[in-house]
Amino acid sequence: MTKSSDFNIMIVGQKGRLSYEAVLFAASLREMSPNFKGSLIVVEPQPGPKWSFDPTMNADVRAALIDLGAEILPFESRHFGEAYPYGNKIEGLSVLPEGEPFMFFDTDTLILDDLGKLDINFDHPAASMRREGTWPQEELYWDGYTAIWKSLYDRFDLDFESSLDLSQPDEYWRRYLYFNAGWFFYKDPAVFRERFLNWALEVRDNRPEELVVQSLDPWLDQVVLPLVIHSLGGGRPGPELDGLDGDVTCHYRMFPLLYARESDRVIDVLGRVTSPNKVKKVLKSHEPIKRMVYQGRGEKVRALFDQSNLPHREQQIRNKIKANGFWMR
Repeated sequence: MTKSSDFNIMIVGQKGRLSYEAVLFAASLREMSPNFKGSLIVVEPQPGPKWSFDPTMNADVRAALIDLGAEILPFESRHFGEAYPYGNKIEGLSVLPEGEPFMFFDTDTLILDDLGKLDINFDHPAASMRREGTWPQEELYWDGYTAIWKSLYDRFDLDFESSLDLSQPDEYWRRYLYFNAGWFFYKDPAVFRERFLNWALEVRDNRPEELVVQSLDPWLDQVVLPLVIHSLGGGRPGPELDGLDGDVTCHYRMFPLLYARESDRVIDVLGRVTSPNKVKKVLKSHEPIKRMVYQGRGEKVRALFDQSNLPHREQQIRNKIKANGFWMR
């Protein structure tokens, strides 16, 4: 059984918003989980035919990441790149050390506490359950949840029935194995990447007919992820991982959403890890962080909502922030 506190963490560093989020992630990891013994690996897509611009991070960001203890590893975008940047989390796995347990986090994540509190069994992969029923989408001439998901399991010779949550009603989205790709883990990145990449390309390029009316952009990674996890003997995370998307990590997505809906603990940690001058000097170059965190716009967003009684859907939160002129991304 593969259980270790010495796993590698992977995040994606790319020019623009993701690079500043990477600095914030690294700062929160160093400050809030100082006993973490593994490596923080920032994978960075390199210029090439899949990009119309240079996707690499600027010198100040790179220096800040290295100063915070991160290792920056380049990778080549062979299959996705600019057309589908979510593919970075798939292709970037190629540069992680083979055979060493890893955990991927979306860059827009804060570490809130000691990662050693988590009881992670890397033999049984899992992923984030902080999601809404975003895919598949109900359409006029669609085949329904069961037919769509079963077609994917059949394509890869997987057992569909064992993936179902039978406590949920038939044709209700929660019955089917579906994750947010904000975090996932496994004992070997090479094995995970090969399956994730090959199956993502197969679904993208040769989709089952039941998926013809369904959009795969931006959902492709979240469509394929449950298939990969199920095939490797994993599934829905158990209570031992409640700290992920809980009191140990927070996937905040965007700064207006963070201030609108996250706990006071998250706000406190954000303030703490963005206050050192070395970090502040770099983060202030990013307009949303500058305005939301350092100039107080985030507190104005927070005042618009009762965090104990938030709207049920994220879109309602976004709309209210936009209506008040505070939206930034």
